Amino acid sequence: MTTAFDNTVDYIDQGSLLGLRALGRGPVIQYTWIYEHEPDLEALRGFQRNLAHTLLGRLIERSPLPFGRHRWVALQHADAIDISPDECSRDRVWDWVDRRAQVPVDPESGPPWHLGVQPLLDGGAAVSLVVSHSIADAGALIVSITAAVEGTLHQLQYPPVNSRTTSRALRQDIGTTMRSVRQVPAAVIGTVRAVRAQSGDLSESAKSSAPSVVRGSNRPVLVPTVNIFVDDDEWERATTLLGGTSNAMVAGIAARIGKALGRVDDHGQVMLSLPVSERTVDDTRANALSTITVMADPDTVLTGLAEVRASLKKALTELAGTREALFAPLPLTPYIPKIVLRRLEKLVLKVGRPVGCSNTGPLPAAVNRIDGTDADYFAARLVEPGITAADFARMGGHLLLAAGNLAGTESITVSSWVVGGTNTKAALQDTVEKALADFGIRARVE
Repeated sequence: MTTAFDNTVDYIDQGSLLGLRALGRGPVIQYTWIYEHEPDLEALRGFQRNLAHTLLGRLIERSPLPFGRHRWVALQHADAIDISPDECSRDRVWDWVDRRAQVPVDPESGPPWHLGVQPLLDGGAAVSLVVSHSIADAGALIVSITAAVEGTLHQLQYPPVNSRTTSRALRQDIGTTMRSVRQVPAAVIGTVRAVRAQSGDLSESAKSSAPSVVRGSNRPVLVPTVNIFVDDDEWERATTLLGGTSNAMVAGIAARIGKALGRVDDHGQVMLSLPVSERTVDDTRANALSTITVMADPDTVLTGLAEVRASLKKALTELAGTREALFAPLPLTPYIPKIVLRRLEKLVLKVGRPVGCSNTGPLPAAVNRIDGTDADYFAARLVEPGITAADFARMGGHLLLAAGNLAGTESITVSSWVVGGTNTKAALQDTVEKALADFGIRARVE
């Protein structure tokens, strides 16, 4: 299908690129498939070629105007699949996954994503897809993978890179900026209201961002990550027993792990931050997301999920009323200096010790069939290459759970960094296994 549309980058996506440039780092999404049989490499190559004709087939081109709106342009070609020449053992596959996450991607200069394959010693292989978050969120990535597998591709009418002369680009972008500037007064008013409503948070954020509180090395660190795999029957049993939903169970596990890692407030509550997809049919935004925040009692969730379930429902209901305030400042995005973006980082991540809790829910079957056959294991996670211990010290550490359901398995990835703590996979795996045992959940943890 052919789709014609305005290729102006949405404010939130432009902000994503500006944040990446200001901080010198940015998040990527990594999907991993593990095959216990030999995958079809030729089919994978077809999948890789098809991805270039989805929402992944694009780059961001900056406006020559200092405060102009950026634009989407076509990705000229996708890089070939990177197939490792050496085999590795099954128990070392996640180390390879970690290394693939560090291979650079760039939403502006490219490549915006890459695909790698690691053959395994006893047969089978692991496949890793890493995508810049400035190009696609989980919703856009799922849509793109499904389209690439099924061959239902959209011929998006993005212009080639550098197809505009400088004079033409300036004329077009001045026009776009003049039209956009009408939104600025309302954005300023919305921002003032948000600042007033969060004045205490802003003050705390400013203090925590001060150089005097920074502790830790400025060398990039590898964030420990473990993967949980639970059979659907077991997941359903545990969830039903506690009177919850799949969302509530993921939130309950997040709260329990959060408590174990010290991410509680003065009242012993855990702050859960959950992304909510706003993606619509034919939506071309890279990031079509909003966020809700709920407080969860990490002890109560062990006896029942009704409370956290009600909190999630209430937050989702209230989102319609708070969304306008949440997005009100976005038209100011092109005018925000880099230094301000750096200082705003902790505020964006919310003041306190939030626990990221992302659940995509049931995924299309096609997502597990990138070579035409079902993978045996699937895992999804968010990674930020280049992040340092000093960055985590400014942010108060990190804990993120990413969940999804595919091919009869609930898959949850847990990533954590504890400031001043023991940051190893073994320590995190021990914490995760204890939390699952608290719920009586039988799972495979890798």
